[in-house]
Amino acid sequence: MGAYASAPPLPVVIVGGLHSDARRAAVDRLLTTVPGSVVLHHDLSESASTPGAPVRRVVREAGGVLDTGETPLVNNCACCALREDLIPELLRLAAGGTCRLAVVELWDSVEPKAMAEVVHAHSGDALRLAGVVTAVDPALVLPYLGNGDDLAEAGLAAATTDQRTVADTFARQLEYPTVLALAEGEEAADDTDRELLTQLHPTARQVPVEAEDFAAALTGGFSVAQAADRQHPACALLPQEADADGVTTLVWKRRRPFHPGRLYAALEELCCAAARSRGRFWLADRPDTLLAWDCAGGALCVEGVGPWLAALPDAAWDMTPAVRRAAAALDWDPEHGDRVQHLVFTSPDLDRDNLVALLDSCLLTDAEYAAGHSVWKGLSPAFDALLDPVAS
Repeated sequence: MGAYASAPPLPVVIVGGLHSDARRAAVDRLLTTVPGSVVLHHDLSESASTPGAPVRRVVREAGGVLDTGETPLVNNCACCALREDLIPELLRLAAGGTCRLAVVELWDSVEPKAMAEVVHAHSGDALRLAGVVTAVDPALVLPYLGNGDDLAEAGLAAATTDQRTVADTFARQLEYPTVLALAEGEEAADDTDRELLTQLHPTARQVPVEAEDFAAALTGGFSVAQAADRQHPACALLPQEADADGVTTLVWKRRRPFHPGRLYAALEELCCAAARSRGRFWLADRPDTLLAWDCAGGALCVEGVGPWLAALPDAAWDMTPAVRRAAAALDWDPEHGDRVQHLVFTSPDLDRDNLVALLDSCLLTDAEYAAGHSVWKGLSPAFDALLDPVAS
């Protein structure tokens, strides 16, 4: 007799999102359309607000709750406890032999990237990451992107030390997956809401929860490596120019460096100019540093993410990921290499002309540019407080 074939890996779909009603609608739709599906949910609400409180775990199927339990905090961190408990629970479901699909329903402010990487790291004979999805109510996209409140103020912090905002958390949740599950709430979305969602993540597949192929769309596979490449500031797949239904996406690209003092002085106005802006840029006084721009809800995060390729010796290129070398080659400048100002602004009622004029005014003037690198490095170190907070 031949050997028995081993069971295939248990497919795992991660469903997240701050829009809790939409998330639950997506999860319930999977439960009712995929026989043998089971949902695993870790509730962080109590542990995030009460020091020492454990994380509550609920396992359920379409017919009701199968199991409940608690897992203690790890290093006083609820998210750490979630990561520690997630894989053992998924492996238990896989070993049971009756679960056909494991749905990981993330708690409100937990971001899918971290959990996807955890599941991917343990994928093999027992588990397979089949999908990563953010559930969205289209009518709530703009209100959440415009909400600059701290998660703690909204009762959504994942830990007592959580300093994220509603807007930046929602933006990352929205832009990480390749599939968005759409579930409208009490307030119907209009054309502007839907266009905003499309322009924010134009490459994502949008699937209504009532769609016949809903389950198939959510379980079509997901590549953690491709997601990382797609979001890395050096080669991020940013939205293209668009203008429809009152929503505009402006792609602003220039080669000349920013004057650090003038750009810093314009930050408040630039941050308020659009619901969402992101990209990469360079400063005249830091010509070798690739800087990432990430803004939502009026709050800007600027950080250095390493050197531009043009600043590296040729020998170092072989140690650079191929996708980054390819992205640089496609946009290489004879003088500046891959150094570029590439910022993208998306918003309803975007004042395109004034925004372009403001950005252009922050670049070096002809005289400043002609002065050369030695003079540029002596310009006002306005960004030191943001980029080197310890030193400053």
